[in-house]
Amino acid sequence: MILSTTPTLEGKQILEYRGIVVGEAILGANIFKDLFAGIRDIIGGRSAAYEKELGKAREIAMQELSQRAAALGANAVVGIDLDYEVVGPNGGMLMVSISGTAVVIR
Repeated sequence: MILSTTPTLEGKQILEYRGIVVGEAILGANIFKDLFAGIRDIIGGRSAAYEKELGKAREIAMQELSQRAAALGANAVVGIDLDYEVVGPNGGMLMVSISGTAVVIR
């Protein structure tokens, strides 16, 4: 599965548009509570623990996007957009949302 943020793929021809696909992953508040207990690696305002969890969520969302595209018979997703949103009551969760257009390329 080819994944791209661009609307086209150089050297490839889009034969069919199969539809919009999304992938989402939500990190619950308890993950953040656990992370706060272990945040001793903050240097220069960055937290490796948070970055690691966000990376996992991004990977889960990307895998979900790929699976949904494959279910539509696509072999690529173009125009991918990645967003992070705070959701839930009192902003207790973080959602990673990825969307794009599933296509068949040659």
